[in-house]
Amino acid sequence: MIELAFSILAANFTHLADEIALAELGGGTVCHIDIMDGHFVPNITFGPPVVKAIRKVTKKALDCHLMIEDPDLYIPAFAEAGADWVSVHQEACRHLNRTLELIRQHNMQPGVAINPATPVETLSEVLPIVHHVLVMTVNPGFGGQSFIPQTVNKVRQLAQLREQQGLKFRIEVDGGVSDDTVATVVNAGAELLVAGSAIFEPRKTERNAKRFLKLAHAAAKASR
Repeated sequence: MIELAFSILAANFTHLADEIALAELGGGTVCHIDIMDGHFVPNITFGPPVVKAIRKVTKKALDCHLMIEDPDLYIPAFAEAGADWVSVHQEACRHLNRTLELIRQHNMQPGVAINPATPVETLSEVLPIVHHVLVMTVNPGFGGQSFIPQTVNKVRQLAQLREQQGLKFRIEVDGGVSDDTVATVVNAGAELLVAGSAIFEPRKTERNAKRFLKLAHAAAKASR
């Protein structure tokens, strides 16, 4: 099932509720929230208070991508704020299995993310327990970056492992996913498509989302 996870990092923060509503009208079904701490990545974005505020204006799944150090310390706060899905970086977790179980214990869907230079093989022991795997198709930290073509191989590898092992995790891609690259990642096996810069644009957000999803669905149909 192809879904647009619209990334609010590219939205107009002064009218965030309106921006979210427009993305939803365009077909967006997941609200992707990039949490950055200025340590694991060189940028600072949102925290639990913003997630709590967003929870009040949408019924869509809140997909919190934690690009932070020591994520275990903050998982309870994101649960309390209303997050539905939480992904943590393999590179940031000393005890990844424990962290993923902590997310599940707080009644959220656990996900694991990997940077462009991190091999898929590092996830082999946790694939059976995650809701989704987030493949970073840019280096994390900033929106609007260019797509890294080599990362498509990770998506393809994860899709093959999922089929071979009979697993049910979903494959999410984040970074530089646009009208020009969406067919490539969908053909490789991605179904959760994080897009921000390609979606949010003054007076064009709804239209952009509809066009993006049309391209994604066409690619999925062609690859069957």
